[in-house]
Amino acid sequence: QVQLVESGGGLVQAGGSLRLACAASGSIYNIDTMSWYRQVSGKQRELVAFVTSADSTNYADSVKGRFTISRDNAKNTLYLQMTTLKPEDTAVYYCHVRALVIDRWFTFWGQGTQVTVSS
Repeated sequence: QVQLVESGGGLVQAGGSLRLACAASGSIYNIDTMSWYRQVSGKQRELVAFVTSADSTNYADSVKGRFTISRDNAKNTLYLQMTTLKPEDTAVYYCHVRALVIDRWFTFWGQGTQVTVSS
């Protein structure tokens, strides 16, 4: 039905930058809120940031001022620009999308992309 393909993760030194992308494809009629979550092994998945269909954004306190979330509606793609990265940002990052498929709303998760920040 709907596939979310993430890219852009990797290994970076503290203070560096990365840009994550999440491309949605499939039988999508509309997309509502798009979000980034992250999870460290053994811990709960936490919300990093989200952007609504009206382009309103919200960030976790831990990333405010360093991360920027954005979306390209024409490409059904979500982005996360991460700057001034810290070792504590190390996690698997997942995109999450609420999408209209035919006549019903569903939520979908990406497969996750690893971000590792070395000190």
